[in-house]
Amino acid sequence: MRPPDEPVAADEPANEKPRGRRIAARVLTVLACLLVLFALLVPDQLSGFTVWAFLRIPVEALVVAGLALLLPARPRRIVAAVLGAGLGVVLIVKLADIGFFVAFDRPFNLVFDWSFLPSAVGLVEDTAGKAGAIAAVIGVCLLILALVAGMAFAAVRLTRVVAGRRTTTARTIAVLGLVWIVCAVFGLQAGQGQPIAARTAASLAYHEMRQVTADLRDRQAFAQEVSTDAFSGIPPQQLLTALRGKDVLLTFVESYGRVAVQDSDIAPGVDAVLDSGTQALRAAGFDSRSAFLTSSTTGGGSWFAHSTLESGTWVNNQQRYNDLVSGDRLTLAKAFGNAGWRTAADDPANTRDWPEGKFYGYQQVYDDRNVGYRGPNFSYATMPDQYTMKAFQQAELAKPGHPPVMAEIDLVSSHWPWAPLPRMVGWDQVGDGSVYDPMPAQGKQLTDVWSDPAKVRAAYGDSIQYSLNTLISYVQHYGNDNTVLVFLGDHQPNTAVTGSEGASRDVPITIVARDPAVLDRISGWGWQEGLRPNPQAPVWPMSAFRDRFLTAFSDIP
Repeated sequence: MRPPDEPVAADEPANEKPRGRRIAARVLTVLACLLVLFALLVPDQLSGFTVWAFLRIPVEALVVAGLALLLPARPRRIVAAVLGAGLGVVLIVKLADIGFFVAFDRPFNLVFDWSFLPSAVGLVEDTAGKAGAIAAVIGVCLLILALVAGMAFAAVRLTRVVAGRRTTTARTIAVLGLVWIVCAVFGLQAGQGQPIAARTAASLAYHEMRQVTADLRDRQAFAQEVSTDAFSGIPPQQLLTALRGKDVLLTFVESYGRVAVQDSDIAPGVDAVLDSGTQALRAAGFDSRSAFLTSSTTGGGSWFAHSTLESGTWVNNQQRYNDLVSGDRLTLAKAFGNAGWRTAADDPANTRDWPEGKFYGYQQVYDDRNVGYRGPNFSYATMPDQYTMKAFQQAELAKPGHPPVMAEIDLVSSHWPWAPLPRMVGWDQVGDGSVYDPMPAQGKQLTDVWSDPAKVRAAYGDSIQYSLNTLISYVQHYGNDNTVLVFLGDHQPNTAVTGSEGASRDVPITIVARDPAVLDRISGWGWQEGLRPNPQAPVWPMSAFRDRFLTAFSDIP
């Protein structure tokens, strides 16, 4: 029966709609209902996807159904379209939350996380080419428009159906409303902690409003944190005196997390590399100490970790990062530069200018464009780690009588998606990188690796082993009495490797030196001997490293 406020066409009696059209109309109504219920009930984390999650009563549906009974036809359609489009936006945010929980173990931030968009597009372009990136962007835009428009259409259709069955709708609202109230009052749940009285859309909107308020308060708190710096007034000649004449290489190994060295099927292979590397470096006269730092990020957002370590402040979102790099906080690189070192940054993943380098205090910045690489990309990695280390050695450290150098070097061969990977070659064979030309085709391919979770973890482990072998071999070949290597992970890998949301955010950190006086300065830290920290190793917040490092290697009254 057609709703009473919808006129019947003159050529179509109400009782004689063709059977095919009646069936099609019912199918559309069912699909609209399923779409709306999915948007209202879908969890924002994959771990919440259970049958029980969709067997709940969404209060928003009851409220809108009640409005459909009260409003005349035209206002009803307008309200339904607006609310439906809004529900489409809610669904998009939930889908973004799912992706961010998988990748970064946290929900999507509506204010800050748009900064990930260029990086995401760049990652797709690196793995699928420019055409693939353009197609992906167009596809995502079309999907967003389709969800918003489709949800608006679904809401209009359902409210029209509801308004045409006023008695049945009123009774249904009354019964379900009473059940919802009882379940809400007594906190009744439908398996795995899912409340039967659901209000996910309303809760999401409330959460986002609270998040905006919290972000405003956090900005003030962070400004106070940045302005409080015990080292800002110390004369440069008193800083880093115990490292004078040393070349200090602060090296980040992408996604090198605790999962790589402990309590996983990945750890045995990585631990074997670290243990054999410890022995090989000792044979070459080098010693090492290791521990853990708790990163400010996980799964991605490496720049948050880099800025946290360098600045001694906790940078865990884009707002904090933007505020930090727009100021003049003392970084490790600035401290070295002020004390007489030549400072350099080497980030082979950068394909464009990096203005933040001035904030950090780097006098020279190396990237994909100026290190002479002529070899192939390895998925995200623009060049193998071994080439990065060899090119930096030639550019900065191979010059006779060069000034002491402090550098941050970012190794990216262990960046997602971990296939294909390069192989180690002789250091005298690296050349311009063309030696790597056949390796992408010879290595494991994305389609094979990502077909099986076990293969994903294995590929991640292989990538970490490659990066660590690169560093160990580099020290063996090019290290000397003035070499001090600090290497650490920037963050844990994503949940495809860690296996669960809420995993530890700890990353290994190691200091390697031949001069025993260097490691003597950190004897009070309690760090463990060797390249591999065991489960009892000390754990510091990553933001604590700058102050402890400057204190250990400086002569401060």
